[in-house]
Amino acid sequence: MANQTKPAAKQISGQDEFYAPTEKIHPRKVKGPFRTIKWWAMVVLLAFYHLAPLIRWDRGPGAPSQAILADIAGRRAYFFAIEIWPQEIYYLTGLLFFAAVALFMMSALAGRVWCGFMCFQTVYTDLFVAVERWIIGDRSARLHFDRKPWTPEKILKRGAVVGLWALIGASCGIGFTLFFSDAFETLREIFTFEAGAATYGAITVVGGCCFLLAGWGREQVCIYACPYSRFQSAMFDEHSLIISYEAWRGEPRGPARRGQSFEGRGHCIDCRFCIQACPTGIDIREGNQLACIGCGLCIDACNGIMDRYGLPRGLISYDSSVSIAAREKGEKVPFKLLRLRTVIYTAILVLVGGLMAVSLGTRSTTEVNILHERSPLYVEMGDGSIRNGYTYKVLNMVRKDRTFTLGIDGIDGASVEVLGAENGVLDVPGDTVGTFRVYVSAPEAGTKGKATPLYFVLTEKDGRVLRSSTLFAGPDK
Repeated sequence: MANQTKPAAKQISGQDEFYAPTEKIHPRKVKGPFRTIKWWAMVVLLAFYHLAPLIRWDRGPGAPSQAILADIAGRRAYFFAIEIWPQEIYYLTGLLFFAAVALFMMSALAGRVWCGFMCFQTVYTDLFVAVERWIIGDRSARLHFDRKPWTPEKILKRGAVVGLWALIGASCGIGFTLFFSDAFETLREIFTFEAGAATYGAITVVGGCCFLLAGWGREQVCIYACPYSRFQSAMFDEHSLIISYEAWRGEPRGPARRGQSFEGRGHCIDCRFCIQACPTGIDIREGNQLACIGCGLCIDACNGIMDRYGLPRGLISYDSSVSIAAREKGEKVPFKLLRLRTVIYTAILVLVGGLMAVSLGTRSTTEVNILHERSPLYVEMGDGSIRNGYTYKVLNMVRKDRTFTLGIDGIDGASVEVLGAENGVLDVPGDTVGTFRVYVSAPEAGTKGKATPLYFVLTEKDGRVLRSSTLFAGPDK
């Protein structure tokens, strides 16, 4: 059938069975620019995934030297010179939002180009299929191999395929763990069996998912599991570049011999190479479909046939519906880059990216957190004054020791006492959170009842001041 993943109803024991067993897809090997781009995309992405954790970045004594690291134990995330603290999780939110809009932008411009060339499912599935092709052979050989009875040769070859898939899956799992602790030390612990259960568990889960999804799930993941395929069409318009078939040129289709005249008939010879090259097994001649991942391999396959018959390339192409309709009339329409949705997406990307860049470039190196004591909220002292207790935390986000002086403002006659610190002088080591017990005493006459605004004033040696507000609790007047 044209779409090898399309369910079909059939009769079994007098009853309709609405879901036929899925036929395994064996993509045909093709050559062409899109296949070359996919190979290079695979090499670059896998190289980054496995080698990025090995890049070093000097952050000074006692600091992690890994350029890209999500340090769970140290509660930090590092990306070269950028260091993200737990309370700055909003940067991750901004990054995810930026990535989502970037994906929408890519779809508006070039359809499912992400799915076809950069998605991890596509990359690893390509690699797994290449392993199968290397050991068993191309499409016809693999189809014949599947139909053969189980013999020692078949068991050996299938075992070799599955074994290499397992190694690739394990490599994927190991690569994942390297982003969460020092890569070199983690590798040593993994291969000397000194790593913890969490490390081996992560390798098993991530590597196992890679093995199952890329080795056995393949196109089923793209068609049924991936949510993006469900709303991709909302990202397209008539100017989006998608995999398209020029029916006006290809129909009526039919077999043809070399040298045969194509007068009065279409250029499509119904060779089905486009279907056989497709990793999801669809027939692009039926129009744009949910299962099309935009990889362009059908274009390479079709162009090869066009070259063989001396016909113009582009019967299947990456093009917009507007351009195809224009060519049918003998006209030419240039690609329209600027349109409402692309302008909006660009504006959002610039805005979000700019805000994140400005925020990172101007963020403070000091943050303060104040926790008011709850039990009791206040204490009435023998001299008639009111005392409140606070836990005062100073976050020193630079890797050098710093000294601050703590004062208060907002209540006349109030005084501050820091346990363990003379004259309100706070010493905070580099890259740590300094925690201090602070007591503020104020005459009852200076308060405004149950809650009086109070300001802690933190002054650094160089004169920089950080002012933080809180409340001072007292008896209801």
